Amino acid sequence: LTHRWACVCFYCCFLSLLPCECCVSGVCSQWSGWSVSYSPSHICALKDSTVTMSCTYKYPTGHQIMKAFWTKTLVKDNEEPPDLSKDPEYSQRLQYLGDKQQNCTVRLSHVTRKDSHMYYFRFITNKPGGKWIGDPGVTLTVTDLQVESPERVTEGDSVNLRCKSSCALTDRATFIWYRNSQPLTERRDRNNELLLQSVRREDSGRYSCAVDGHTHISPDVQLNVMYPPVKPVIYISPSGVIVKGDSVTLNCISDSNPPAEISWIKGGTIVGSGRIYSISKISSDDSGEYKCKSINEHGEKYSDAVTLNVMYSPKNVSVLMSGSGVIVEGDSVTLYCISDSNPPALNFSWFKENEPSAVGSGQSFSALQSGRFYCQAHNQHGSQRSDAVTVTVHRGHGWLVWLGITACLGFFIVIIIIILFIMRKRRGAKAEDLTEKQDNLYSTVTGRDVHVSESADCYDAQYASVTSSKPRRDGNAPECRDTEEIQYATVQHHRKTETKRAEENESHYDNIRIRQPDSVLRLSNVQTVEEASVIYSRVK
Repeated sequence: LTHRWACVCFYCCFLSLLPCECCVSGVCSQWSGWSVSYSPSHICALKDSTVTMSCTYKYPTGHQIMKAFWTKTLVKDNEEPPDLSKDPEYSQRLQYLGDKQQNCTVRLSHVTRKDSHMYYFRFITNKPGGKWIGDPGVTLTVTDLQVESPERVTEGDSVNLRCKSSCALTDRATFIWYRNSQPLTERRDRNNELLLQSVRREDSGRYSCAVDGHTHISPDVQLNVMYPPVKPVIYISPSGVIVKGDSVTLNCISDSNPPAEISWIKGGTIVGSGRIYSISKISSDDSGEYKCKSINEHGEKYSDAVTLNVMYSPKNVSVLMSGSGVIVEGDSVTLYCISDSNPPALNFSWFKENEPSAVGSGQSFSALQSGRFYCQAHNQHGSQRSDAVTVTVHRGHGWLVWLGITACLGFFIVIIIIILFIMRKRRGAKAEDLTEKQDNLYSTVTGRDVHVSESADCYDAQYASVTSSKPRRDGNAPECRDTEEIQYATVQHHRKTETKRAEENESHYDNIRIRQPDSVLRLSNVQTVEEASVIYSRVK
């Protein structure tokens, strides 16, 4: 029923709602005196906000308002609709701002989604049938805010966030944006969008929006900005000196989205995975450089290397001996103490078995007497002893050793001299044989003493037994006297001592050897016997 209704008298009287008179035409003649107006007729309000529904009404002159109220129910079966001010759900939130003349404005606070409904104003006058309800009423829609955001973005992309509601807000709204519950004061405008150009990893977080002047804030929406890992950093716990047997934890910190997979590397070998790498009862074998690698779908990064320097007491202590452990009295053998420790051992003690006190110190020790010796290495973390080594000293036999050495040397020298002598003799024999082969002819001349008269020529001499030897010719070679040569001759001459003249004039030739080269002129006046190998001549 509104002021625009057209009705017939029967309908008007039957409802008893309008104080109208029925005319023959069936149109109510006085309906225009009753009315309710709403401005606006549709309201979109934020959840938990306060809504004012402005309203005015009219009634015929002569009527007095007896009752005015708001309801959300139309009249049924001639029953009066319930007054909202008496409804427990509204009594504390509904405030009537109108009067009993023309103003029917009402205010509803802390609206919720359940408050979304159509509301009507109803008034009753003091005259029979003087009742009116403003139908259709004012429509109230309660909405909340939602942030619309892409699920995943990559660093460098442009992102557009929207603050959405289920209806267009009636009041002009200024939107406020929040990140991690902190307002982004630089983003206050009437636009319900937030534009992030070239998004950065710092833009990641929980975003929400609100309308200025209202307490309602939208639920948070997480903006995930994906980016590769930053360079990881390794933290060592506990810090400071690490001693063998301690428990050590390495923590790899790397910022990335999505979270990176962490792997641990020692000396080029993967030794573990996960953000934390723990070593219980650390040993010297765990010393070295460690790195962690952080990797996700957008990239990977390596940390700087950190060094675990595990301190430990000496181990693997042993004794090294210079030379043999057997020496002669008066000599010494040097023993060296070798150990593995961190820091290196600087203190060394030497002991002889079955003796209570140390016999020396330092990394080396000179042993002068027989016995079993061992060393003990020390550093600030502990000590360890070596196995014993045996040193044997021979007493009083030094001269025998030297005598044996001297005899051996003398024997070798004699052997060398004999070998050199034999080699020299062989060379001489070879030279002599060569000389004999080069001698081609030997002759022996024997002269016997004869009596020579004084008148004889003093220069005459008699030669006898002249033998000439020459090499044997080949049977096929021709004989030629002219080509025969005398190579060697021996002349022996003997004389008597009876004749003085003869003594003075006779000459003695003995063992005369003559060598002539092949080019010397051949001898003449020599009578040659046909014997090929011997020549007999008479020399005058």
